This record gives sequence, structure tokens and C-alpha cells, in this order.
Amino acid sequence: MIKDFRDFLMRGNLVELAVAFVLGLAFAALITSFVNDLIMPIVAMIIGKPDFSGLTFTINDALFGYGAFITAAIVFVTTAAAIFFFVVKPMEMIMARVSKAKAEEPSDEERRHQELLAAIRESAR
Repeated sequence: MIKDFRDFLMRGNLVELAVAFVLGLAFAALITSFVNDLIMPIVAMIIGKPDFSGLTFTINDALFGYGAFITAAIVFVTTAAAIFFFVVKPMEMIMARVSKAKAEEPSDEERRHQELLAAIRESAR
């Protein structure tokens, strides 16, 4: 039973998943810091304050904290924008360049055809 447990822990997929999870947490912390420390002060300059959680209203002794929702919505939109413009778009551009370079390289079969054509041209001279 111990051997089975050890084999389970040593599976490649589990280790890769653990590494991806840890890197995902680190990346999330980086993006959160970027939004909170760089983007939200810009929002505060434009709107006047970066945190709206103090905005509330009361109906029949029930307190509605709509300001916290507004703050969460702004953080969500700015986080999504930061990921899109600083991660997704640059990665798309990099992948397009890489795939373009690979597309320009002839395949092995095409290269053999080119070599054979060059050999035929040389022998025809």
C-alpha cells in the first residue's frame, strides 16, 4: 500500500500540476500587486478614491454595502485588462513570430525536393 501511495505521488501529472499551481499562485500575487499598487492609484487619481467599500445604504435596518461590490468590479476589470494587455497579447505576438519562423522553414520533404532540383540543374549544365 505504501508503494502504491509513493507511485501515486511520483506520477508526472501530479508533480506538473503542483508546479503549475504554485506558479499560478505566484503569478496571481504579481498581478494583484500590479493592480493594487499601480493601477488602483491611477483610478484614485481619476475618480477620487481607490476604495468604495464605505458606500452603503439602508432599507428597513438592512445595510447594503454596494461600495464593496463596485470596488470588486473595478479590481476585476483592471485585473482582466492587465492580464489581457500585459500577458495575453504579448504572448500572442511572440507565438505568431515563432510560428511564422517555423512556417518559413521548409519541411524535410520540401528540402529534399529542393536539393534534388538543384542536383538536376547542376547535372544539366
